[in-house]
Amino acid sequence: MKALLTDKVGEKAYHFFKSFIDPESVDTLVVSTTNEFNILNHSLPVNAILNLSKVNNIRYINKFFEQVNGKLQNGNTFIVCFETIAARKERHRIGNIPIIRNLWFGAEFIFLRVFPKVWGFKKIYFSVTRGRNRLLSKAEVMGRLVSCGFNIEASEAFNGLTYVVCKKITEPVFNMGASYGPLFKMPRMGKNGTLIGVYKFRTMHPYAEYLQDYVLQLNGYAKTGKPKNDFRLTPWGRFLRRYWLDELPQLLNVCKGDLKLVGVRPISERYFQDIPKDLQQLRLKFKPGCIPPYVALNRNSDVNSVLQAERAYLQEKLKRPYATDTRYFFNAIFNIIFKRKRSA
Repeated sequence: MKALLTDKVGEKAYHFFKSFIDPESVDTLVVSTTNEFNILNHSLPVNAILNLSKVNNIRYINKFFEQVNGKLQNGNTFIVCFETIAARKERHRIGNIPIIRNLWFGAEFIFLRVFPKVWGFKKIYFSVTRGRNRLLSKAEVMGRLVSCGFNIEASEAFNGLTYVVCKKITEPVFNMGASYGPLFKMPRMGKNGTLIGVYKFRTMHPYAEYLQDYVLQLNGYAKTGKPKNDFRLTPWGRFLRRYWLDELPQLLNVCKGDLKLVGVRPISERYFQDIPKDLQQLRLKFKPGCIPPYVALNRNSDVNSVLQAERAYLQEKLKRPYATDTRYFFNAIFNIIFKRKRSA
């Protein structure tokens, strides 16, 4: 078994596997398959599954992961491999030709990444590709694994493939509405602690919402209060965030009455737990808003400055409910236009 594995994946990858499983044990199922039935038809119980076939070639990825989950017990190990978009570019020789490279990868991205998400084009995409060689990011594969009941233990790249080691910790969520398209809805804390769905243009890879705890455990928070070294962000997502373009759909929330134009930012339940208790209580008294206080007050975007600005705004809001929002709105517009205030 060792000779076969090292011949297929290399010596370094084999020793990486050995750190987590025993590839030569009868309790380890080693396969190279894109069909979940090849795993389900294995009659003997196993405590580890190593799949050497790329996730990129699996048509129904979540269904495959869910079936693997059902084959394992809590605490058992599952190892998968996939090719990232960056690794795919390096592998293609055309990637060395400047202008043609951009045209080629642009067209490939539209067909292999955008088509599967657009109604009508999705059918064309699957009829041509059969779901093989799809473009996948590290964040999407890891997010899908977490959504299917696995906890990420480690990841490492060898010979153009990224291997992810994870353990089963729970049953899959079977979420048919996981964020995948360009416009999505995030669960956020509203007035009185009510959960609201806040609309945004996508700035992260699909299934990124399942990786927030993992990224925080890995890197912690940056000074801005956002996860540090967040690999879930797309290149265009950074641009959209810098100029608040990703938040334009929040005007729909304003029309629905979930948000105001001015107010503290709508935040996740996870982040809400990390802010001071007094600020938690103040936040729950009012609707969140699109334009945050730190912009109106021209403060820095680090955590302390943002929290101080929110506290100042909320305390003033208690005394002057209507005049406060008007003043903060015009201050923010002035700072954005004339002082070139930008998002972190």
